[in-house]
Amino acid sequence: MTIRVLPDTVAAKIAAGEIVERPVSVVKELIENSIDAKASTISVELKGGGIELIRVSDNGEGIDPDEIILVFERHATSKIINEDDLDSIATLGFRGEAMPSISTVSRMHVVSRRASREYGWTMKLNWGEITHSEPIGYSQGTSVSVFDLFENVPARRKFVKSPAAENERVKTLISKYVLAYPEITFELYVQDKEILKSPGTNNIDEAIASIYGTKLSDQMLPLSWEDPSGMCHVSGRISPPSLSKTNRNHITFFVNRRWVSSRTLSVALDDSYHGLLQQGRRAICIVNITVPFHDVDVNVHPTKREIKFSNESHIFSAVQRSVRGALINSSPIPQVQLNPNTGRTDVQAHSTNENPIKFNYLLEARERQALIKQPGSLLSNLRILGQINQTFIVTEGDSGLFILDQHAAHECVLFEKLCLAKIEQTPLVQILIEPVTLEMKPSHIEFLENNLGQLNDYGFLLEHFGGSTYLLRGVPSIFKGSDPGIYLAEIIDMTIGETNSRNPEQVFAASIACHSAVRAGMTLTLAEMTETLNLLSNISNPHTCPHGRPTMMHLTYYQLERQFGRK
Repeated sequence: MTIRVLPDTVAAKIAAGEIVERPVSVVKELIENSIDAKASTISVELKGGGIELIRVSDNGEGIDPDEIILVFERHATSKIINEDDLDSIATLGFRGEAMPSISTVSRMHVVSRRASREYGWTMKLNWGEITHSEPIGYSQGTSVSVFDLFENVPARRKFVKSPAAENERVKTLISKYVLAYPEITFELYVQDKEILKSPGTNNIDEAIASIYGTKLSDQMLPLSWEDPSGMCHVSGRISPPSLSKTNRNHITFFVNRRWVSSRTLSVALDDSYHGLLQQGRRAICIVNITVPFHDVDVNVHPTKREIKFSNESHIFSAVQRSVRGALINSSPIPQVQLNPNTGRTDVQAHSTNENPIKFNYLLEARERQALIKQPGSLLSNLRILGQINQTFIVTEGDSGLFILDQHAAHECVLFEKLCLAKIEQTPLVQILIEPVTLEMKPSHIEFLENNLGQLNDYGFLLEHFGGSTYLLRGVPSIFKGSDPGIYLAEIIDMTIGETNSRNPEQVFAASIACHSAVRAGMTLTLAEMTETLNLLSNISNPHTCPHGRPTMMHLTYYQLERQFGRK
């Protein structure tokens, strides 16, 4: 094959393909230019899903008439000067590729004026070639109109979805910038009809309300955490466990107010909600991580959505601790609501700060030791009335009845006990009088090859004896069963089923706690119920088990009196 230098027109279209994938790509680049220009109002107009027209107008700094032609020169930018600047990028744009790439696959019309200039300048381009340029009267700011997108690239146009679908992509994009820049007023018009308008008041709650509604905004929890070193700050809003979705569409991460995709941040968030959300449910979160610009690399992909942190473990820990702390501080106790219209019982969650977080099992041991743990005042004042259906412990407090799920409550206690032992590197081990020889099935063998050390850390003293044979010499001391082999197999099966979506270490602890806790259907003595309640009152999060189920429900005296006609 003969090597040839591609014509400029072909090379330009290839380069444009990396930047301009669909109409929303154009909107993104233009909005980011407006933000970098310090605009306080940004308006977006769409027609034909962005194929017929995309217009982004702002009241930003504008472009000098002498420089407007440079906007369409490849790699011309005002954002960086030399190679060293790539190590500390503070602006959203910096490549100098977006405008020439867009102009290559569309007809463009640009109008702009700086406040210091008496006049503005207008320029028109067809498929990258300048067709018109002259001075013009115009207010401060810039307006970029893009017509007939991809008309000269039919192969790209056929991948564009319906106008409705493309409009929705743009709406989603703009909503992200509304949340990242609440001080800016964003407007979206589709076919001359206003679809979205943000308040621009610099109030994050009002910005959330403009996107998701006031009802959701009012339920969101504030997020604010400062790294002791001052090198990382986490802020934003997160949903309580009672408010969740079935997908990740409502999870938004910003790094230095840049909308990003990051597996590190996603896993940290999932781990933070572990034990608080039902399986398959996802939180609603707006999380902004502020770090020094030199600690994050945004020059990874032309779209600038992908990033790399210089210290990913530090960022992971920061997000996890901040989110988990905010959640536990607002841990809900489900409250029984008796519906007078239907006669049915509804369960809702309300927040309490009576038992705030004392420690997080994910903290380093040295950090945890500096924290003072106090018994939870709410649970410690409860009086046990008895057990019903051999499953629930009924207690009485100053505000009514508290009904505890004995299995979930005990599981919660054991989970925290295991996690603390792991942090302190003092595994809870019960040495077996005689080792148990186990023949493991293939799926278990594969699991053990990768996780044997983790199991040992949690109290399973297990060693490979050859082939499919293993020797079990010890089990976690919280195990009360009669067959340690079945116990181990059940935990491995449970862990295999959950480690795809959760932190393996947390799954180990949760699985062991679940299989070691008292079961539903077991009769408990008063002493056993009392011990369970006392243990539960002395842990950091007594309200949900590690799998997200509530440990207790609350029925107030007022509700009882209503049901008996006393109120």
